[in-house]
Amino acid sequence: MARILTVWVLTRTVLLLCVFKVLTAPGPDVTSDVSVIYQGWYEVLRTGTFPLDDVTWQYPPAAALAILSPALLPFVGYASAFFVLAFLADALACGLLLYAGLRPGKSLRGAWVWVVGVALLGPTVYARYDVMVTAVAVAALLAGARHPRTMGALAGFGALLKVWPALLLIGMPRARATRSSWGAAVATAAGLTLAFLVTMPGALAFLTFQRDRGTEVESLGALVFHVARHLGWQGDVQLNYGSVEFLGPYVTLVSTVAQGLSLAAFCWLVVWRLRARAWSASTVADAAFVAVLLFTATSRVISPQYLLWLVGAAAVCLAFRASRMVLPARLVLAATFVTFLEFPIWFSHVVASDPLGIALLFVRNGLLVAAALIACRNLWRQTVSEPRAAERASAPGEVSRAPSADTYATAP
Repeated sequence: MARILTVWVLTRTVLLLCVFKVLTAPGPDVTSDVSVIYQGWYEVLRTGTFPLDDVTWQYPPAAALAILSPALLPFVGYASAFFVLAFLADALACGLLLYAGLRPGKSLRGAWVWVVGVALLGPTVYARYDVMVTAVAVAALLAGARHPRTMGALAGFGALLKVWPALLLIGMPRARATRSSWGAAVATAAGLTLAFLVTMPGALAFLTFQRDRGTEVESLGALVFHVARHLGWQGDVQLNYGSVEFLGPYVTLVSTVAQGLSLAAFCWLVVWRLRARAWSASTVADAAFVAVLLFTATSRVISPQYLLWLVGAAAVCLAFRASRMVLPARLVLAATFVTFLEFPIWFSHVVASDPLGIALLFVRNGLLVAAALIACRNLWRQTVSEPRAAERASAPGEVSRAPSADTYATAP
């Protein structure tokens, strides 16, 4: 554990020096989102309303808590306070993984994944509120099926911060654990939403602010247009709805295909859940990791901070010795490093669609797709194929009795 803490201190010192601009990373300034966009939202939110006229506000209502959180440190400037709080969220996630890793059946591999993954993504981690959301998600997954209500409440709260933590519940064991966790998630999300609706106008305005989005230049679908630009495609690359996107002919079609792939991913998850026969100690985390991987890889937007979601989910998976997500987790770490290369270091090449930029996106997105496919295969084998094969191999005439769905380790 001493080595983990040493690496964490050294790497986080570098990240803090970067966001405080003692050190300068190549490429665009990753801290401008905090000092310009977040602080602008902060000034509006503190008046008691959401940014109703700002289409870049595309977040659920509890995101206001993250944007307003620097008020907890009024003795320093907004950006500085935000960086400190992001650092503390990182420390919390690492501490939870260290604590879990020392328990029976667990491993410190998860803490290593977190320490290394955050470092590989670079200073962007401390310049986005996603690290706070991911810390909540890590806490939820570590609570797992042993504390379903706690996990559900945390996942519900996380979903109101940035939607994706709702995916964490897909792998909950059936029957009592599912009812408890999903019920707690719905109650938490509904209660908080109602509170925001009553106290702050515009709590649900974010639902209409993504209607006219294009295809973000780092997404899987964007590769079509990066190549097409060299073949005469007449479109533009513009800052649109808070990200750099492709706009022009066929963009709507590619975005629709991406949404169709996300729907197909959801259908696969439903089929998996219906056919799963056995739950191991790691299944809740493994299924969550698979779900987040699928929806990240198929999204029409893959911003750099999305990789932090995957690092957090992968870290919890590998905290369990039973997890079969080692290879997908390694692929995610590799994709995280390539993401740092394409943003911020060589982002100009990505925007220009030159050979270096296209190569970086092919590698990064290829790694994500490979990780998603391998993770799906491993989850299916462990929870569907192998248990069914074991049932068929039982002695003729013997009635195979599946363990109770209410236990943590297994489900029918």
